[in-house]
Amino acid sequence: QEYLVNEVQEVYRLQGVEINDKHIEIIVRQMLRKVKITEPGDTRFLWGEQIDRMAFEEENREIEAKGGKPAEATPVLLGITKASLETDSFISAASFQDTTRVLTDAATLGKIDKLQGFKENVIMGHLIPAGTGFSAYRKIKLVHLGEPVGDPLVVTAPEEERSRKVALDIPAALAS
Repeated sequence: QEYLVNEVQEVYRLQGVEINDKHIEIIVRQMLRKVKITEPGDTRFLWGEQIDRMAFEEENREIEAKGGKPAEATPVLLGITKASLETDSFISAASFQDTTRVLTDAATLGKIDKLQGFKENVIMGHLIPAGTGFSAYRKIKLVHLGEPVGDPLVVTAPEEERSRKVALDIPAALAS
């Protein structure tokens, strides 16, 4: 990752453009988030399968805890376009490119978007999962000098929750 960040930064620096490394690091991390299984070990993965790095690491931790043989994999470098379309969120992918194909595939496969990222939450008009929108903070009660201040943050009304379920479960929405 560091090599890729330095190479990209070199191109920008030659043009006299300064970009903080963290911005390039985010893009490179997205481009390298898939791995290709080279040895499945005792995991549920298949040889040659491309999976998310986080799922790979989690499965290996579980297998090692049980005393099994972990899987081995090599990183896969995805292009920026491919990395954007390979996201777990079909709403995020559809907003980027090939909207009709992405939504058709999602409906055909019965996918449900869990709205875990910023982009899909913004598209749906929901609070983003950060700051006061982060689920762990939603029921915090403010206290000043021992006295409660205001009401806890109210996040969703019942009708918003109902519309959220319909919007995200495309096959169920089409069936009704």
